[in-house]
Amino acid sequence: MKAGLDLEIPVPLALGKACDSFPWPWSIYRWIEGETATIEGIGDLELFAADLASFLNELQRLDGTGGPEPGKDNFFRGGNLSIYDLETRKCLDALSEEIDGDWAGGVWKEALTSRFRGEPVWLHGDMATGNLLTRGGRLAAVIDFGLCAVGDPACDLVLAWNLFEGRSLEVFRRNLRVDESCWTRAKGWALWKALLMLLQRKSPEEVLQAERTLAHLKADSL
Repeated sequence: MKAGLDLEIPVPLALGKACDSFPWPWSIYRWIEGETATIEGIGDLELFAADLASFLNELQRLDGTGGPEPGKDNFFRGGNLSIYDLETRKCLDALSEEIDGDWAGGVWKEALTSRFRGEPVWLHGDMATGNLLTRGGRLAAVIDFGLCAVGDPACDLVLAWNLFEGRSLEVFRRNLRVDESCWTRAKGWALWKALLMLLQRKSPEEVLQAERTLAHLKADSL
């Protein structure tokens, strides 16, 4: 998959099968130097947004023939968002006193009405800051392709509201080659994940991230 990508991605060195002492498949990848992307460590957020959009454009242009389809193994990333409809509605009910339910419900409803009608393309499946590496404040590598698939790329756009806002969000959107319906579905993916994180409250960091995402989504809709 490396051909046609300007940024570094993991290169597998060894693959192992499950056994009695370690009952899971395993793999070893070539080490990539860099720091996990953080807002504080990114030198220029607008440049970072442009670089990330360029990478996603390149990824989507690669030949996806024979690539894995979305399914339970990758949590249906790249598939139909409706798979999470019941879970999202339960979150909306449980969080009715904490969030703007009318607004969130409207975002979710609109996302479900949108349909992916293009040719399936490669998607990363877990486009989060923890899977982006920087060097000198610039985006240098994208790692952890364990949820990749060939399908609808909308789920890869959630970083638009997890990380970007204002000018950087505009740069990301302007440089990314997807249509408006893809952005609509991407908002649904971002909303689902944020609501789930807010409801589960696994850590203070996840709660803050969820609140940040919801705030950015709402500001983007005004």
